[in-house]
Amino acid sequence: MTRSEHDAARRAWPVRAALGVVLLVLAVAAVLTGDLGARLLLGGLGVLAAARGAVLLRAGAAPAGAAALLAGAAAVVAAAVSASLSGWALLAGVPSALLAATAVALARGGTARRAGAALAVWTVLVGGLLAGTAAVQGAGRAADVATVVAALAAGLAAVPLLVGAAALRSVAARPVLARPAGCGGCACGAGGCGA
Repeated sequence: MTRSEHDAARRAWPVRAALGVVLLVLAVAAVLTGDLGARLLLGGLGVLAAARGAVLLRAGAAPAGAAALLAGAAAVVAAAVSASLSGWALLAGVPSALLAATAVALARGGTARRAGAALAVWTVLVGGLLAGTAAVQGAGRAADVATVVAALAAGLAAVPLLVGAAALRSVAARPVLARPAGCGGCACGAGGCGA
């Protein structure tokens, strides 16, 4: 393991762990707080999306960064305005996000394509559940179901982040082998130093 890999793991694991914990807290709070749940979840996810958009813009990914920043800001505004607007935003946003994630996964190929196929099934099931709930019990009840589905998705998204953070932490905890003085990383391991 090189020094740069060690340093990258040391910097990345706390960020991933914190993001995983935030997603879990948002998911639990959204389910347990009733009418306030949609606002908390939408606002929290909006802040995270806006922050990710800012990072992408700084890294030079202008279209994706601008889209994430604008969507995040819109979500925060909707959450601040009212609970019913938050519910409507989640009712429209959950199927849209599932469709977008499915399209991205299917376009990647390989293992991601299989995950995309599974996600496509979930997209159809969730879309049918939301449409059926809206038809039978009304849009307000469908917005409540969308909030629970979004909370479940946020909680599930936290799992790989926390697992990845634990793996990165174990990499960061390993000592970096020091090179002998004067070693430039040449062919020492191949039978001798050329110096």
